[in-house]
Parts: sequence; C-alpha cells; structure tokens
Amino acid sequence: MEKLTMSNNVDASVTRGGGSAEKLEIVGHYDIQCIGPDGKVKWEESFDNLVTTVGKNLALDTILAGSSYSVTGPYMGLIGTQGGSILAADTMASHSGWLEAGNANTPTYSGSRKTAVFSSASAGSKALSSALSFSITGTGTVTGCFMVFGSGAVATIDNTSGTLLSAGSFTGGSKSVSSGDTINVSYSLAL
Repeated sequence: MEKLTMSNNVDASVTRGGGSAEKLEIVGHYDIQCIGPDGKVKWEESFDNLVTTVGKNLALDTILAGSSYSVTGPYMGLIGTQGGSILAADTMASHSGWLEAGNANTPTYSGSRKTAVFSSASAGSKALSSALSFSITGTGTVTGCFMVFGSGAVATIDNTSGTLLSAGSFTGGSKSVSSGDTINVSYSLAL
C-alpha cells in the first residue's frame, strides 16, 4: 500500500528598525568674497568647515554644565600657508597642516583677528550678524579660515591660546590676494 502525504507551508517575516535614534551634528559654513581696490569682486568661495574635537567638547561642556558661562571671543582668523589637511584633532597650539596668515605668514592684514558677533539662533542655526572684513596689506595666498574661542582666546594674530572651534579650507584651492584687497567672510554654525 502506498501513502502520499501532502503538506503546504508558508513562512513570512517582517523586519523593521528596532528603534529610533537622533543624531546631532555641528556643521559650520563659510562664505568668502574678495573685493579688489577698484571695488570689483575678484573671487568668491563657499565651503563647509571641520568642527574640531576640542571645539565640540567645549560646546558640550558649556551647554550641559548647568552653570553660567560667558563666551570669550569668538575670533576669526585667516589661514595662509597650508601644507596638509585640517584635522579634527587640531588645536590652537597644534595644527601642523596649516599656518595662520597675518604676522609671520603672508598675506598680512591690518589689525587683529576679527571678533565674531552672532545674531540670535533661528531654525537650529546661528550666523554672524554681519560679514567680518579683513583689509589685506601684503601679497600672499589665502587657503581658508578658522574660529577660536573659550578661556584664553585672544584677538592677537599667531596666539595659540583658546579653543579651536572650527577650521576650513577653500574647496577651489588657494586664492591670491594683494595689498588693498578686502576679504569679507560670513559664517554660520548649525545643529
């Protein structure tokens, strides 16, 4: 006697994300314009920056410390010579991939680092209330910008005190400037 056994099996599964996560990123953005002595735009550059680890740490310690805090700075400077990359591990005292423009490194500009004054935050972003202007006094090459703030930060060019918040390089390569040029820099930081 023969037996025939029939069966029918159906197998199904649904896979979904097991949870939700929110990620907070700090993103800075520079917009730069170089105006020649004749008042005409020589070049423009726009780029995102790298927010350093020490900058993120100071921001987090400030936000979450639960005590009052008065900001020192922030100050903006120009990056002149760049022999390497800008790294998350860079600090004001140690940034072997770049040099600050101004005194010892060309191009030079009048005055000191520029004091950044920000408008009120809106839609998760905070921007300078107006562009910062650098009056170029010597020929050279500019490759980017940086922001320094926190305890010990000063407007003095080449000073290594304070906390390096951010630094960024031009995406289109280095830009030449001459005495009489003005570099206008706008900056915003978003979470």
